[in-house]
Amino acid sequence: MDTLFFVFSKIVQFCIEPLNWVIVFVLLSLLFMGLRKPHLCRRFLLLALADLFIVAWLPTSEVFLRALEDAAPKVNLAQMSEKDFGGIIILGGAIEGGEIAWDRGEVSIYSSAERVTKAFELIRKYPDLPFIFSGFSGRLSPIGMSEADAFKQLVLEQGLPETNAHYENQSRNTYENVLYMKPMILELGAQGVAQADQSPKPWLLITSASHMYRSLKIFQKQGIEVIPIPVDYQTGHRLRWGRFDLEDGVQNWNKSMHELIGLLAYWITGKI
Repeated sequence: MDTLFFVFSKIVQFCIEPLNWVIVFVLLSLLFMGLRKPHLCRRFLLLALADLFIVAWLPTSEVFLRALEDAAPKVNLAQMSEKDFGGIIILGGAIEGGEIAWDRGEVSIYSSAERVTKAFELIRKYPDLPFIFSGFSGRLSPIGMSEADAFKQLVLEQGLPETNAHYENQSRNTYENVLYMKPMILELGAQGVAQADQSPKPWLLITSASHMYRSLKIFQKQGIEVIPIPVDYQTGHRLRWGRFDLEDGVQNWNKSMHELIGLLAYWITGKI
């Protein structure tokens, strides 16, 4: 069932890509041109232009993305100490493992690189805390190195201690991240309780700000207490009313629609 859900999510992801609709509208306009229906041809060309305009005008996407990024407030770690946390969780989605990492012998990082850099910062800051990196691949047909193995390579390259390192390399989406990590979190939490004779402590959760709200809901559903550490912000406090940027607009729309559809799908299937 989870595999069917994963495959279906990829189909939906393709359908909500804004530039894919531009291609569809242009192909339909060419079809109706060949069928000698110029009025329909013009309508679909206008739809393609409208799609490009809406995507490129940044406030249309920023208003949704900003709401998602603000849904999970930031925590001031300066007011807390290492003793307040059970460990560190890093969700995958920022690392290019796969066949390229094998072929080139180097691990590449996506635009969500802050997930990795913030993880390195906290691992150095709290060296005694266990950390778990979770992620296999979000592709339908993954080949090569998993994200978890790629992160492990980065940890070694950075000279970070491996004593408290733990990796989950089976998950394909956020729900599976939490599901497969849960036994590890409970086991490590129980060890911490036995050693310190204290109640279980919340874990620090690192992921993109736009993705944090959905992640928190899944952890809550599984009964795991976490403290959000959102990174990878794409919006500021003000909307850029006069800004047109197709590249930024596409990325914003993809992030927004991915999360909104994901929230709806997870709610319907009882995952949150």
